[in-house]
Amino acid sequence: MRNPRQTNHEMKRVSLSRGLENSSGNSGSGKTLRSSYYLGMDPSEKNGNEAPDALPPPPPVPPNVTPIKVDSEPEPEPEWKKFRAPMARRGLGSKGNKVPILTNHFKVSVNKASDEYFYHYSVALFYEDGRPVDGKGVGRKVLDRVHETYDTELAGKEFAYDGEKSLFTVGSLPRNKLEFTVVLEDVTSNRNNGNISPGGHGSPNESDKKRMRRPYHSKTFKVEISFAAKIPMNAIANALRGQESENSQEALRVLDIILRQHAAKQGCLLVRQSFFHNDVKTFVDVGGGVLGCRGFHSSFRTTQSGLSLNIDVSTTMIIQPGPVADFLIANQNAKDPFSLDWAKAKRTLKNLRVKTSPTNQEYKITGLSEKTCREQTFTLKQRTKDENGEFETTEVTVYDYFVNIRKIELRYSADLPCINVGKPKRPTYFPVELCSLVSLQRYTKALSTFQRSSLVEKSRQKPQERMSILSSALKMNNYDAEPLLRSCGVSINNSFTQVEGRVLQPPKIKVGNGEDLFTRNGRWNFNNKKFLEAVKVERWAVVNFSARCDTDHLIREFQKVGGMKGIKVEDPFSVFNENQQFRRAPPLVRVEKMLEDMQSKLPGPPKFILCLLPERKNCDLYGPWKRKNLSEFGVVTQCMSPPPRGVNDQYLTNLMIKINAKLGGLSSMLAAEISPSIPMVSRVPTIIVGMDVSHGSPGQSDVPSIAAVVSSRQWPSISRYRACVRTQSPKLEMIDSLYKRVDKEDEGIMRELLLDFYVSSGKRKPDQIIIFRDGVSESQFNQVLNIELIQIMQACKFLDEKWNPKFVVIVAQKNHHTKFFQPNSPDNVPPGTVIDNKVCHPRNYDFYMCAHAGMIGTTRPTHYHVLLDEVGFTADDLQELVHSLSYVYQRSTTAISVVAPICYAHLAATQLGQWMKFEDMSETSSSHNGAAPGVAPAVPPMPKLDDKVRNSMFFC
Repeated sequence: MRNPRQTNHEMKRVSLSRGLENSSGNSGSGKTLRSSYYLGMDPSEKNGNEAPDALPPPPPVPPNVTPIKVDSEPEPEPEWKKFRAPMARRGLGSKGNKVPILTNHFKVSVNKASDEYFYHYSVALFYEDGRPVDGKGVGRKVLDRVHETYDTELAGKEFAYDGEKSLFTVGSLPRNKLEFTVVLEDVTSNRNNGNISPGGHGSPNESDKKRMRRPYHSKTFKVEISFAAKIPMNAIANALRGQESENSQEALRVLDIILRQHAAKQGCLLVRQSFFHNDVKTFVDVGGGVLGCRGFHSSFRTTQSGLSLNIDVSTTMIIQPGPVADFLIANQNAKDPFSLDWAKAKRTLKNLRVKTSPTNQEYKITGLSEKTCREQTFTLKQRTKDENGEFETTEVTVYDYFVNIRKIELRYSADLPCINVGKPKRPTYFPVELCSLVSLQRYTKALSTFQRSSLVEKSRQKPQERMSILSSALKMNNYDAEPLLRSCGVSINNSFTQVEGRVLQPPKIKVGNGEDLFTRNGRWNFNNKKFLEAVKVERWAVVNFSARCDTDHLIREFQKVGGMKGIKVEDPFSVFNENQQFRRAPPLVRVEKMLEDMQSKLPGPPKFILCLLPERKNCDLYGPWKRKNLSEFGVVTQCMSPPPRGVNDQYLTNLMIKINAKLGGLSSMLAAEISPSIPMVSRVPTIIVGMDVSHGSPGQSDVPSIAAVVSSRQWPSISRYRACVRTQSPKLEMIDSLYKRVDKEDEGIMRELLLDFYVSSGKRKPDQIIIFRDGVSESQFNQVLNIELIQIMQACKFLDEKWNPKFVVIVAQKNHHTKFFQPNSPDNVPPGTVIDNKVCHPRNYDFYMCAHAGMIGTTRPTHYHVLLDEVGFTADDLQELVHSLSYVYQRSTTAISVVAPICYAHLAATQLGQWMKFEDMSETSSSHNGAAPGVAPAVPPMPKLDDKVRNSMFFC
C-alpha cells in the first residue's frame, strides 16, 4: 500500500528500480538493486555510508535524433476521479409515528479475552498414492476421522472446517505443520465407481457381495494441515465500533463456518449460509419432479447494538427423492417409464446420486446404457479356469445377470436403458428400478412459471407463523451446546431483538380535475376518478392472436372504461384476426404475417395497437411482437390475454393505467410534484436514475446480460421516465456502457439520458444526479462508486468540461434476510415503516423501509445503502424521498416495495431480454457459435428503439 508521505519522485524511483530488477533477470543481486535504486538520483541524496557501484555510461545519441523531453511529473488525477468509499451515517431520522418492532436478529455476546486469536490453517487432502482428493463431500468425513483418531496430537482442540481447504481453531495447534493418515470405510466419491464386478463390467456378483461384508471400499487418506494466518478476535469488537477491516470480515466468517459445521454434523444440505434438514415435513412439491425444501439462513452481523445472529427461513430446490423412474415421469410429465424421452433423461440424471438395492450402496450417475437392459451385455468372470489358469469369461445381458444369477425380480426395466454408475470405458450398469435418488440433491435449473408460482403459493408464511418457526429453529439448533462457540466465548440470546420503527405519512396524490386521491394501507383506486393527464387513443388497431375473444364486446367495454377515466377512445381502424393457417407456424412467422396483413390494409402505421395473446404467461409471441413494433415500426403496443371469465371494469382500468402512461399521460402525481415542494429536489434541477442488470437463467453461461438505466424527465416531475437498454458480457454485474467512447463521440447510456433531461426540462442541465442501483452486494459497493460513478462523471465531463453536478448514490437490496414483525399482532408492519437503528450498520449509512402493504406472507423490507450524498440531504428528507418514489409507479394502484425507477429499470431489462431470447432462437443464433474455441462469443447488440417510441414509457 502506498505510504501517503511518499512523494511522486520517490514513487518513480521505486517503480524504476522494480522495472530494472525485472529486466535484469537477477532480482536477488544486491548489486543490481543498489544500482537501480540510485539511478537518476542526485549524488547528494545518497547515503554517505554506502557507495553504489558505478553505472556504465549511456549510449551515444545519433546526430540525427532529437531527444524527447520527458515530463518531470505525470498529470495528477482530477479530483473527481479520486477513490471513494461508502460514506458514514450522518444522523438518524425522526419523522413518523414511533412503533415498537421485533426483528429476526438475535443478540450475540462475546466474552473472550481481547488478546485471543483465531488460527487459520490450510488443509490438503491426498489419496494413498499421492493424488489430490477432488471429490466434494469427502473432506468433512476425513477431518471428522482426524478429530476422532488424533485428539492428543491436536492437543484436544476443537476446530471449524469449511469443507474445502480452510480450518480454524481458537488458539494455536501444537505445531505449524501436521500430517495425518486416516482410513475411511464405505466412502462415496467419484473415484469408487467402475470396479464393482469381475472384469470391471456390469454389477456386483456373489464374490463382490462377500467383499462387501468386509469394510467396503476402505480408502486411506493423507491429511496435511499447515499454518496460514492469525486473526485477532478483537477485530469483531473493532467492527462493532465501525472500524471494519479484512480481519473483522474473516473473524465473522469463522463464526459462520462454525454454524455451517454444526449443521453439517446434523446431516444437513449446506447452500452458502443456509442449511436444510432431511425432513419430509419441510418439503413441498412444486411439480416436474422438483421439491421446495424449507431450511434456515444464519449469519453473524455487526450492527449498531452489537453483534447479532440473523436467522431467517430459506428455501432451496431439490430433486424428488425415491425411484428414478418416478422422478423422470414427474419431470417429463409422462404417463409411464415407456413414454420417457431418454435422451433428455440422460442430461437430467447426469451426476445425480443414487442408492441401489439390495446392497444400499451409493453411486453417482455417469450416464445411461446405449441398449436396453434386455440387450445390454457385459463380460462376466466364471468360477472355472481355462488351460492357462485364467478365469473363463462369458457375455451376459444385464437383465439375465440380475434375474437369473442374482435372482432379483425386475418388473419393468427389461426394455428400458440401464443406469451407468461407472466410467466411460468401464461402465457399471444397474436396471432403472433398482436405483433410487438420494434425498437433498439440489435442483439448480431455472424454474418454470408454473413451478415458481406453485412455490410462492406453498411456501408463504404469515408473520406469526414465521416467528414461531424461527424460534423453534433456534431452540432445535441448540448453539449453546456447540463446543467451538463456547471456546470463542459466544452465547446467543433466544429473544427477537426489539427496534424502534417509524411509520411515515403517505404522500398526498393528485388525480384529474385537481382532486385528491386518498390512500389507505398503501393502496388506492380510481373509482369515480379521472386520470390526471389523460391521453386520446386515436389511429389505433386491434390484433387478435387469441381464438377465444369476443373483440367487439372488448372494444365497447374498452371505450366505456376509457371514457370513465377521461380517456377518449376513438373507434379502431380495424380488428386483425390471425389467419388460422398460421396458428401452428413459428412465432416469428406468425408475427410477420400479421404485420404484413396490417400493412396491406392500413393507410400508414397506427399510433397504438392492442394485441390479444393466447397465453397469459411466457407467450412466445411476446418477444418478436414487441421487437418488431418498437424497433422497426415505432408503434406503442399493449399486450393482454383476455381472462377466461371475460374482462371487468377493474381489469380494464388497470390496462388503461398502463396504456395512458405508454402514450405519454399520467394517471396520478404527487401533490409535492405539482406544488412543487419536494425537499432538495424541487428547488434545483435534479435527474433521478434507476439502474439494474438482468442475467440469463442459472446454467445459461452464454446469454448476454442486459443493463437497463431509466431516468426522470420533465423536471420538477419525478413521475415520468425513459429507458436506455444495452447488452453486455454474460454475468457481468457492473454496467460497462454508461460512458462509451467510439472514435471521438460518446455513445454511452448516460449521454442519451442527460440530453433527454436537458431537452425535456426546458434546456436545464441537472445540477443534482440521484442514482438508485439495484442488484449489487456489499462487496461490490466500491465498484459502484469507483467504476460506474466514474463513468457517469466522464459522460458529464464529455458534454461540458466545466459541469460539476452533485451526486447521490443509493443501493437498494431486496435479497437479504432481515424481517420485521409487529409484537402481538398477526399483521405485517404497516406501509411506510422505516428502521434506521439497532440492526443497521455500525458505521455506514443504511436504513430499511417497508413502503408497501404486505398482503401475502411476511413483508420483505428493502435495505437502502446510501454510498454517497454530495447534496446534503437530512436523514428525514432522504427517507421521505425514497418513500415518495414508491408512490409514483404508473403500473399499479399500490405503493411498491422498492423505488419506481428501479422497478422500471427491471421492467425494461426484462422486456428487452425477451427480444434477445427471440433473437437467440432466430437467425442470429448461428453467429453466437461462430467464435473460436475458448473465445467468448461477441455480445450481440441490443436492437435500437425507433425514434417515435424512444422517449416513451414503453416498458410500463
